[in-house]
Amino acid sequence: MDDWLLYTGRREPHDGIRRLPDPPRWRTFDGSPVLDRVAGGSGSEHRARTYLPSDDAVQQVNAALYLRRPLLVTGPPGTGKSTLAYAVAHELNLGPVLHWPITSRVTLRDGLYQYDPLTRLYAASREAEDDEGDGEDIGRYFRLGPLGTALLPYPVPRVLLVDEIDKSDIDLPNDLLTIFEKGEYEIAELARRADSTASVLSADGPRVAVDGRAVRCRAFPFVVMTSNGEREFPPAFLRRCVTLELRQPALPEELTAIVREHLGDLADESEDLVERFLNRSASGSLATDQLLNAVYLLRHADVPDRAALADQIMPYLGGSADDD
Repeated sequence: MDDWLLYTGRREPHDGIRRLPDPPRWRTFDGSPVLDRVAGGSGSEHRARTYLPSDDAVQQVNAALYLRRPLLVTGPPGTGKSTLAYAVAHELNLGPVLHWPITSRVTLRDGLYQYDPLTRLYAASREAEDDEGDGEDIGRYFRLGPLGTALLPYPVPRVLLVDEIDKSDIDLPNDLLTIFEKGEYEIAELARRADSTASVLSADGPRVAVDGRAVRCRAFPFVVMTSNGEREFPPAFLRRCVTLELRQPALPEELTAIVREHLGDLADESEDLVERFLNRSASGSLATDQLLNAVYLLRHADVPDRAALADQIMPYLGGSADDD
């Protein structure tokens, strides 16, 4: 029944991505020349190995992989929205996660590439003075961003984490629509040249050859966009995404399993802290990493009042219960 699952959530690396079938005809991409597959870990191995995904998370990850659609992950802080990207990259051997943190000042161009015209102008003046102006390497003035790198023609998907997209300028989600639909973008400064090709630096690796008129993917990247629910997104954006809502663990067994994954046998000494965390969660917003901090600290701190110190380490995130 689960034979269709490429990502299983079992955290053991495997090459199941090779079983990914051809995409539907409306999500087929043909970027070339095909680059070498990127090797290496996810970039956050501890988080990837200790992440415990829900059944819904496993199913929606696979839906996004099959459909070649971005995965929009919502939920309270500390539920593992960002970690999910690293867990998928780790299990499916998809290489380092390309991380694009979003703020209100970020634009689409920031994610695609950066161009340094001032350094190019300075270099051109120096070369003219030295009579060496006949061999300009324009590619050295470009560096692809996380999104631009993810859309290179790799043979298997790269993992792109678009972190906290709800903090973006109001136009960014709509700006992403065309990029995600076409799986390509233009490097304007190269497209205007007679020879639009150049060797440019990727976000996390060596230089790669691109044609600035159309940089197109081969395998659509696995895109995880996280949101803390601080804004709503337009319907046109939502219908092009696979959506997943994560929740805070609500049972002692779930929290104890998380503590055990991160802190081993310290979980056996944390029953009172797990119970206190759950009781406090009923009155305000908390994150599971606060519980991990409390368990670790109280293992080493010899204090008479464990509960009081735990409350200080686990303050409410949104202000509640008389603001602690």
